[in-house]
Amino acid sequence: MIFAHGFGCNQHTWSHVVPAFADDYKIVLFDYVGAGQSDLSAYDKNRYSTLNGYAQDIIEICEALDLKESIFVGHSVSCMIGMLAAIQQPSYFSELVFVSPSPRYINDESYTGGLENDDLDALLELMDNNYLGWASMLAPAVMGNEDRPELGESLTHSFCATNPEIARQFARVTFTSDNRKELSLLTVPSLTLQCVNDMLAPVEVGEYMNKHITDNELVILNVHGHCPHLSAPAKVINAIRAHLSQSRIADKTFETAAACCNE
Repeated sequence: MIFAHGFGCNQHTWSHVVPAFADDYKIVLFDYVGAGQSDLSAYDKNRYSTLNGYAQDIIEICEALDLKESIFVGHSVSCMIGMLAAIQQPSYFSELVFVSPSPRYINDESYTGGLENDDLDALLELMDNNYLGWASMLAPAVMGNEDRPELGESLTHSFCATNPEIARQFARVTFTSDNRKELSLLTVPSLTLQCVNDMLAPVEVGEYMNKHITDNELVILNVHGHCPHLSAPAKVINAIRAHLSQSRIADKTFETAAACCNE
């Protein structure tokens, strides 16, 4: 299982989820360039000017570790990064798990993404002028769960630990990307986990993805905020387990049917 963190985070954000799968799967964790303990000298502004550069990172990880038919679990922007990687190299993946995904964060006439253009412009301007202030304001709002301020504080700390220059470009790439057209190109089975109250990815986003992706299961989690793997890890674990269990049942049924046909 490959676990990919979202914007402003690092591999440690999965610390409450990974142990539940460690006995059954080989676990792969990593930091995108600019996050966690990554090598900042590896950052290439041109490469990472689109999400395709990050998708290439996922492909290179799979190639370096000789991974095939792996389960990719991505949070937030990593959902689209994983999807782009799976479109390019579907044999590397058997399942994709999207945690709080969004193919487009900005609303338009026929699509609810969660943000208006003016709101996004204001956020990016604040990020340019006062990165720490931006992180302190946005992280708690993204996390939600106002009754548990320690969660927002933890995400704020993670945002502040990310290289500001790289974070600024990653934010622009993340929030201005539009991957709606790519949804129909995905052939790998997937699970979409959407929260009931998420300022960055409302329920309508999950419904849109489920409608436009072949072989996708949508599960609405009774969780507030954009980071259910941090605020309600047990619910995320249970949803993933249930989906993978159903996938195994389907695979065994197919194998049995094929064997009967060959007899």
